[in-house]
Amino acid sequence: MTSSLFLLYVVVFGLSSLACFISVPRAQAIEHRDTRVGLTWLLVLSGGWAAAHVGYLVAPTDELTLVFYYTGLVIGIGAVGPWLHFCSAYTGRTLHRNPTYRRLAVGTYLAIVGVKLTNGLHGLYFTAEWTTSPFNHLLIHHQPLHWVVMGLAYALSFVGFFMLLELFERLNHDTTPIVVLLALTGAPIILDILGAFRTTLIGTTYSPIGVAIFAVGMLYVYVEKFQTIQLAGKHDEPIVILDADDHIRDYNENARGLFPELDRADAIGEHIDDVVPELTDTLEDDQPLFVRERDDETHWYRLGESPFGAGNTELGRILTIADITEQERYRQELEAQNERLESFASMISHDLRNPLSVANGHLEMARESDEPAKHLAIVEESHDRMEALIQDVLTLARQGNPIDELEPVEVGALAPAAWEMVDTEGARLRLGDDLEDRWVRADPDRLQQLLENLFRNAIEHGITESSAEPAGDGTVSTSNASFTVTVGVLEDNGFFVEDDGVGIPAEDRETVFDSGYTTNPDGTGLGLAIVAEIVDAHDWSIRVAEGTDGGARFEITGVDVVSTAPVKTASSD
Repeated sequence: MTSSLFLLYVVVFGLSSLACFISVPRAQAIEHRDTRVGLTWLLVLSGGWAAAHVGYLVAPTDELTLVFYYTGLVIGIGAVGPWLHFCSAYTGRTLHRNPTYRRLAVGTYLAIVGVKLTNGLHGLYFTAEWTTSPFNHLLIHHQPLHWVVMGLAYALSFVGFFMLLELFERLNHDTTPIVVLLALTGAPIILDILGAFRTTLIGTTYSPIGVAIFAVGMLYVYVEKFQTIQLAGKHDEPIVILDADDHIRDYNENARGLFPELDRADAIGEHIDDVVPELTDTLEDDQPLFVRERDDETHWYRLGESPFGAGNTELGRILTIADITEQERYRQELEAQNERLESFASMISHDLRNPLSVANGHLEMARESDEPAKHLAIVEESHDRMEALIQDVLTLARQGNPIDELEPVEVGALAPAAWEMVDTEGARLRLGDDLEDRWVRADPDRLQQLLENLFRNAIEHGITESSAEPAGDGTVSTSNASFTVTVGVLEDNGFFVEDDGVGIPAEDRETVFDSGYTTNPDGTGLGLAIVAEIVDAHDWSIRVAEGTDGGARFEITGVDVVSTAPVKTASSD
């Protein structure tokens, strides 16, 4: 019986140590650095503490037994630090980074270790004697300082538990697993108490077993369940807490992600102007907004502040950072639409006034003339001119609207369809060989409108002469002609439309997309403006260059190319 009980003690403490050490690689896989460090060291120290108890039980000499016991005393109290480090990091706090708290923790640890290691001088922590009941071992009698230190250790451990519980309660998450782990961790205290009075239990501390259960249990429950808590907590808005003198007291994980400067080890306790001066500078603005580039996108943030205190004493303020990217983008879209509306109104009032005046003048002349037909013909032309203007303005307004959904579009198939919608006047369309199977993500209707306007612009401004010749390979032709419009692929995945006409002078290439710009007396000057609106709506870019044969070349870049043709699923009846 005695040998079996001894073996049971060795196995229980040994398995506790082994479970901790085996779990270390799993803890190393945790992505969050501070959380990983805290839990890894908790496992290492818990495993070492339990291993020291195995050595205490099996050591062959008195001196070695005491060495192992003292080792356990030193390691055991040290496990409190990683536990609090883990809880602070996991709940998004920065207490583990606070220099004051860290110095206090190190000082307390060294003081307690000093008391333990000098026990031989004062005997206030434990006394020891050899006994044969229930088996041969060094019997430890815990003295008052042991219970004081144990009480302090458990009190500090409860601080960590409350950090976790507060986070779980705030997120309305099930707290049962953490409560179960808490109960298992505290259970060995009962064995500590019973061991002081019952000869069937050896008089030592059983806390290594509870701490090992907690460390391993927390690791596996953390990975499987509590990790969702941490991810949910990241949705809280970034905050920075300042004291009454604007020194940084705390900040959360999201604030550190937004301002990497806060990740400095000495950021806690520093003045906010010395760490993130942008925050206080922004607060002084009438509109406390600032911009950040994150994940290759522009984000807008609004900064707010609210004081906090106790009673009538103000202790500091909380800076809150709200992501208003969606609202700002919507505001900018509305502003752009309003600017377009003002531009359209000005354009209509200006461009319609001339043909309307001409129509009114000739209508009066037709009433007084014996041959009204020639005057009415001019009135009809003026009306056609106004109708074309109105139609182009409406098209321009629609094309500038945001695009909700994009889909794969085959440019090589869409180009001929757009060509058929234009009065080509005998010109021909050529598709580059590299355009085959070129799919891009776009709004198909607007992309066709873009191609139609580029084709129409080429026909209206580029043709200098035409002569009959058969269409060559790789061309789509409505008739034989010398004027050719080509659609091809750019090296950076964009595409181009070019012609072999007269081209566009270099000094005019920046203004051709302006509303109303035209060199054709019969044109509205809105065709290329419509092209620019469609390009902007897709977040693409467009530039004018000289064509291969000296004509005009329009290059569209920033296009999202689909690597392969989309898979079409067959439908069944």
